[in-house]
Amino acid sequence: MSFKNILPSVSAQEPDEELVDPQVTLKEKCGDSTHCAHLKEKLDACTDRVNSRTKTDETCVEELFDFIHCVDHCVSKSLFSLLK
Repeated sequence: MSFKNILPSVSAQEPDEELVDPQVTLKEKCGDSTHCAHLKEKLDACTDRVNSRTKTDETCVEELFDFIHCVDHCVSKSLFSLLK
């Protein structure tokens, strides 16, 4: 089975033009959006707290997962409309 016809492709406009992954751009925009801002603040606060201690068992995994989930949800709304 060939996925060539099923999967969208992203191509450069000029032969020398470097491809830019639209997912990377969208992740940056979504990470800075007001929708995910409160989760980024929680993650940053946790990271600062953990980094300020020399001995701690605390991790910021939950905060990281919450933030990544928010960003991925935001990206999923528009990513496929940008692919050719």
